[in-house]
Amino acid sequence: MMKKNIQIVIQSLLLLAAMVFVTSCEDFLDVNENPNDPPISTPNLTLPVAQQHFANLNGTEMTYLGNYFVYNWAVPSNWSANQEMLRYTITNGFYTMIFEESYGEIFRNLTYIETYEDEEGIVDYSAYKIISQVLKGFQYQYLVDLYGDVPYTEANQRAENVTPIYDDAETVYRSVIDSLTAAADLAMNMPNTYQDPGTADIMFGGDMELWAQFANTVKLRMLLRFSDTGQDNYIQEQIALIDANGAGYIDADVVANPGYSSGTDQQSPFWDYVGYDEGGNRQDRNRLTVATDYTISYLEDTNDPRLEYIYAPSADEGEYKGVYQSVELPGSGFTETLLSRVGPGLLKGPDQDQPIMLLAEALFLQSEAVVRGYIDGGDAEAKALYNEAITASFDYLGVEESVSDYYDQAIENVGWDASSDKIEAIITQKWVALNGTSSIESWVELTRTGFPADLPTSNSSTRGAGVYPVGLVYPASEYSRNSNNVPAKTTDDAFTQYPFWKGQN
Repeated sequence: MMKKNIQIVIQSLLLLAAMVFVTSCEDFLDVNENPNDPPISTPNLTLPVAQQHFANLNGTEMTYLGNYFVYNWAVPSNWSANQEMLRYTITNGFYTMIFEESYGEIFRNLTYIETYEDEEGIVDYSAYKIISQVLKGFQYQYLVDLYGDVPYTEANQRAENVTPIYDDAETVYRSVIDSLTAAADLAMNMPNTYQDPGTADIMFGGDMELWAQFANTVKLRMLLRFSDTGQDNYIQEQIALIDANGAGYIDADVVANPGYSSGTDQQSPFWDYVGYDEGGNRQDRNRLTVATDYTISYLEDTNDPRLEYIYAPSADEGEYKGVYQSVELPGSGFTETLLSRVGPGLLKGPDQDQPIMLLAEALFLQSEAVVRGYIDGGDAEAKALYNEAITASFDYLGVEESVSDYYDQAIENVGWDASSDKIEAIITQKWVALNGTSSIESWVELTRTGFPADLPTSNSSTRGAGVYPVGLVYPASEYSRNSNNVPAKTTDDAFTQYPFWKGQN
């Protein structure tokens, strides 16, 4: 946790930056930008604002959606909520904030940083530009994963181009990978004159080696998306470039924290979204978000002590109980006080760090890369990384029980040696580790690998049992503002138009 004096500095920066750099979703893709009245700011003021928007989107709407689409969460019978998710009704009005806030808030601010030049030529803002590249790469990956083709080469140009073309999904991916490569290389070879972002960087405090590690890790995740496309040579060439910069991969959880507190509008995003308000009262979303029966049973059947940290016991009976996803549950037996809610390992307090990428995920990525032969080490190294990933998950949740007692079990997809399909074991354990945090990643991995193999679908799905959504539909605002460029995409496409790396378009 950041020291109090750092929290005060960051909060002051955020307040000042917000005053001079206010944006809204209605400005997305800068359609309503006034070229005669541009915002005035500097990278050190804009960066924490951009990072906070980034952390908020990933920690709230994206996490919430992911948890429903990988069957972690359900709605109790005494609430009528989230019906679009439970029915898989994916239209151009469904979860539009993922697309719109990425362009309207995150990319807009990051592009401002990237293109900012000190008029007097005194200050070197290269560190800020590197950070912007990495954050953009992280977010662009998910936009391509969820939507396919997206604005890239002509995007974020403000009033100069309010109707950007849509670039080919794979082209965007490769361009982002190149950008991450360049960012990591420069981060490891900073000029002596660069300005250290310091406390203006609410993720790594200006540590550029950590930014290089993060860039490498995001890049590895993107490369593994190519694993079934017959491009192993490309993947290995790119991993060689990662090795060459010498930074390695992240070795701790990547989080954001500008000084979150219990004050009004200062709470950690996930805590405020799924937990409690500034007065300590339960948010409605805390009451209507409960565990699924499948997830509770899976954790119990595999003797997983994380159960008591990912979920909380029911208020009335003090037991761990979930329910199937449905908009038509029986009136009795499945009310909120009889079911498990989001647990104490995820809801830690209003000042908790906002996870961006857990160490567990990074280690699972490396384990998969070893299994596939992209990284050297063989079975022993893959197993070690796998066990380290589970250990990192226990550490994040605060689990006190022995982690080795868990992963030494002779249970398929738990114990390494007991698992016949190592990739299935890795992805299944990643699904457990990301429950409640980066579950949008679990959804994308379900699309990529089909694991967990027996994951149920919502009982209220309009598509029938076993049919998962594989993407989202462009928001209606794009069809009205950029109609000549936005690709046609229907609700049906959300179930049949797979990402380019799946090879089933």
